[in-house]
Amino acid sequence: MREVRTLYVDKGEEGVRLDRWFKRRWPHLNHIQIQKLTRSGQIRVDGARAKPDTRLSAGSQVRVPPLPDAPRPEEKGKLPPRDVAYAKSLVIYEDEEVLALNKPSGLAVQGGTKTSKHVDRLLSAWGEGLERPRLVHRLDRDTSGVLVLGKTPAAAARLAGAFAKRRAQKVYWAIVAGFPKPGEGVLELPLAKQGVGDREMMVPTDPKDPRAETAETEFVTVARAGPRAAWMALWPHTGRTHQLRAHMLAMGHPILGDPKYNTEASRELSAGLKLQLHARRLVLPHPSRGALVLEAPISPELAAGFERFGFDEHEADPEPFKRRR
Repeated sequence: MREVRTLYVDKGEEGVRLDRWFKRRWPHLNHIQIQKLTRSGQIRVDGARAKPDTRLSAGSQVRVPPLPDAPRPEEKGKLPPRDVAYAKSLVIYEDEEVLALNKPSGLAVQGGTKTSKHVDRLLSAWGEGLERPRLVHRLDRDTSGVLVLGKTPAAAARLAGAFAKRRAQKVYWAIVAGFPKPGEGVLELPLAKQGVGDREMMVPTDPKDPRAETAETEFVTVARAGPRAAWMALWPHTGRTHQLRAHMLAMGHPILGDPKYNTEASRELSAGLKLQLHARRLVLPHPSRGALVLEAPISPELAAGFERFGFDEHEADPEPFKRRR
């Protein structure tokens, strides 16, 4: 782009940082380039100098100076057709504002130093900049199931707000070691991070611990395989890292197939199984109308656990927590 332009901030972009506003429109720009343009006064908001972390208001005028051209798709590493097809195969719901995927076990949501294959990369299948869907919550790498995204800035903000205000009901299915008693209830147990890197875990802690994070999980037993294992429905009222895995271990009934939160007995019972945790159902307000009810078919990993212990997914109540209300 070789000319100076003035663009207006959309209503749905209220509160967005200036640097992120630019990245949405011109994703090829990096943070250093945006910093230089703001520091030199070439980017202005309502006629005044602004910093990259300036929060924008709806209707504000943003001065956009000449920008470097975007690299050609082949230079940028355009998503191969095979990956585009794979990304589209994960869709369980889509409209003009919302995208929902059935995330497979083993696929990270976001990239990292050692992670090149992840959901965030696959989102290029829908386009770049303003066309690119936005993550509004997370699932662990080895947890399968419903992952919802916003397709516009406004939709993403409203969906994220539903999670933050606990207006989203997340129902997970899990197979755990043993038979929990009581078979249903609510576990309120603060958690804190312990360890570093790959050894970092969430562990129960005293509520007065300055590292403590409030964590609350509602649970219902769906079925059991004698004293060996139980099929549980879990509803995390809070969204702490590894919350369900840490809480079930604290209850003495770790989720089978968990390489980190386990006991000797659960490791033996898990032989050959991957993590038996699946985000089955998600109910939350649609950004502009009614309610979203999203359900993900069980993963091959959970299906293997069901087959081993004789559980039938068709026997489950789609709303297992309704009777507790």
